This record gives sequence, structure tokens and C-alpha cells, in this order.
Amino acid sequence: MLFYLISILVVLADQGAKWMVRLNMQLGETIPFWNPYVQFTYYENSGAAFSSFQGFGKYFSIVAAVFVVAIFYYRRKGVLRGPLLEAASGFLVGGAIGNAIDRVIFHQVTDFLVFGEGGGIMNLADLAINAGGILIVIHLIIDQVKSSTAKRRRVKGSGTGQA
Repeated sequence: MLFYLISILVVLADQGAKWMVRLNMQLGETIPFWNPYVQFTYYENSGAAFSSFQGFGKYFSIVAAVFVVAIFYYRRKGVLRGPLLEAASGFLVGGAIGNAIDRVIFHQVTDFLVFGEGGGIMNLADLAINAGGILIVIHLIIDQVKSSTAKRRRVKGSGTGQA
């Protein structure tokens, strides 16, 4: 349930924010929001992150579709279990779908968030993808700590003659 809730909220928030930007800003316009930390700059990106691969956006919608199918496959297999991985996969899928919608409808992605001086331009889908990646890293760290702790307990238990 958490997976679906996060996925849907990300897509709705992302598409709503992009719609507001397209409706209320001129392409290239910058609106200071919380200077120097955050500003809104309307940009249309027909490529990938950091404006790389300009003009190849349609191929990234195919990559997004394959990615979303893979997430659903691994969820069905039971690989992505637990609240942390549910949330992570929800953010990843919501972000991938949010940007794929732009690529299919507009053949480019609407970006508008600039963090700091000279930072790249992002959107809410990009932030969600980053959040999903961070949650996966946190999950891996927690898993590693649990595994190391269990291993130490086994070694400690076998070293004292206990079985």
C-alpha cells in the first residue's frame, strides 16, 4: 500500500507542479524563492540529467517503462519488501512515471528547481528518484549492520563453547 500511495502522490505532485510552471512562467524565466538556496527557473530538457543527450528524450521514456516493469516484477517476486524498500520503490516509480509522462506528451521534461548557485535544474520527479536512491542506500547500510551484528553474535557464541 505504501508503494502505491507514494507512487501516486509523486506523480500527482510532479505533474501538478510542472503544470503550474508551464502555466505561470515564461521559458527561461527565473523567480527567486529562497535565495541563494532555491529558485525557480523554467527550463525544458529534451535529454537526460544535466542536459546530456539532448533530443534523445523519447528513448528515456522507453528506459523508464522498462524500469517501472522491473520494479513491479521484483515487488511481485518479494525482493522489495519492508517499509524502506516499499517507500524507495514508490519514489523511484513515481519519479520515473512523472518524467515519462512529460517525455511522451511534450517530448521533453519540464525542469524548474535550482538549488544553490550554479546547481542543475530539476523537478519533483527528479527529487523523488534521488529520495528513492537514498532510501535504498539506507536500506543496504541497515542490512549490512544487521548482518555484521548477527555474524559477530554467531562467532562470539561459537567461541565460548556454546552451540
